[in-house]
Amino acid sequence: MFEKNQSRWYAVYTASRAEKKVKERLDQQGIVNYLPLRVVIRKWSDRSKKVEIPLINGYIFVYVNLLQMQKVLTTFGVVSFLKEFGIPAPIPDKQIKALRFMNDNAEEEVEISTVDLPVGSYVRVVLGKLAGLEGELVEVRGKHRIMVRLEHLGCALTTVPLSCVEPY
Repeated sequence: MFEKNQSRWYAVYTASRAEKKVKERLDQQGIVNYLPLRVVIRKWSDRSKKVEIPLINGYIFVYVNLLQMQKVLTTFGVVSFLKEFGIPAPIPDKQIKALRFMNDNAEEEVEISTVDLPVGSYVRVVLGKLAGLEGELVEVRGKHRIMVRLEHLGCALTTVPLSCVEPY
């Protein structure tokens, strides 16, 4: 198991549509967190507007140790930690780092999928804004995509030209 003061990444389930408010509250408490957002265009009858919405509905990531978990759980809007076998399930640092890099630099929209895609070739992006990103190469709906697995949550995918990747 982990030491009580060793921080790890965890996914926290939030109340419906409360991800941004939970982020604000965690920031105010000094708890390190990450809320991946994406920009979408929302249309109303009289106008259109670009808005940021969570990439993964209902979740925010926190970097805490076992002693800080209670503080997170008592934050208004937090429902629970994502658990495996009844205990909070840590997410490897490498996966959060890859998700952040992909979300910040992908030219195509990042998509979250809970479908368990078959394991493909492991590749590293060598050209473009995603250069250095490592993941699995998969084919989804006829397009080649690079996939970063997220423990217990599924995976993040974005389109990448084959000419920009190499096996590793």
